[in-house]
Amino acid sequence: MDTNILLESGTNELEILEFALGDNHYGINVAKIKEILQYSQVTPVPNSHPSVEGIFMPRDVMITVINLRRCLGMPDPEVDGLFIITNFNKLNVAFHVDQVIGIHRVSWEEIIKPDSTINGENGSVSTGVIKMNDRLVVILDFESIVSSISPETGLRTADIDNLQARDRSDSRILIAEDSPLLSKLITDCLKKAGYQDLIVTNNGQEAWDKICEMKKNGTLIGGVQCIITDIEMPQMDGHRLTKLCKSDDTIKQIPLVIFSSLVNEEMRRKGEQLGADAQLTKPEIGMLVDAIDRLIAESGV
Repeated sequence: MDTNILLESGTNELEILEFALGDNHYGINVAKIKEILQYSQVTPVPNSHPSVEGIFMPRDVMITVINLRRCLGMPDPEVDGLFIITNFNKLNVAFHVDQVIGIHRVSWEEIIKPDSTINGENGSVSTGVIKMNDRLVVILDFESIVSSISPETGLRTADIDNLQARDRSDSRILIAEDSPLLSKLITDCLKKAGYQDLIVTNNGQEAWDKICEMKKNGTLIGGVQCIITDIEMPQMDGHRLTKLCKSDDTIKQIPLVIFSSLVNEEMRRKGEQLGADAQLTKPEIGMLVDAIDRLIAESGV
């Protein structure tokens, strides 16, 4: 299946690959997918996590296979199924699924954010739900799944522990991040780095509304020194937010950093086209702080 579907940057749309585990339907952002392969025999790894099925080596690249059924508390499949080979956070991981249904082009506005009963700071395996005709497709949080299996693939918060005591309380940062868990980790790390004055929003739409409100009140320039945004968010994604910010003569003065698991070569090009001042992948929290320090110093806003 061809997953190389390019979307114009900043349209607030994405491609969702729908797949099935038994009678349940799930989705993954096509931007995370490298390819889809037929199931092949894997080599078990002793003492590995129960959800790790093993490893295999297509084209001399070793890839870990995660059994998605086990992650979700389901019995192992009776069919061989398929491997969805993904790339995010600079990792190649294969997810073993039963079958692939197809690809849908949708708007982030159509994706329903799970409420706090199933999506809290302690983590969730779902980032959103979308209604497709007569069925609900649950978009899984693959970063959270991988991080729960291998915690060192998440934010490298130890990078912040090496910083000397700093005071950056005169610099206010606006954050757009839909994951409660990641939002807390990012804010905790920024506070450790001396950035105490934070405006935290749950998606690009909330961030944009706040930016417009502050612009209208005359409190934006001088009141926000940097904007940090994820890419994948319901209502409005980070690329759309970047496009809106960098298309406005006033707002574009504020440095904007894309901080996302999806910053690969293609996504980096899109971010550059939209005018992002820096782009970093999710584990690099120390590099994020370095970028914020530099951009605020250079911008003088």
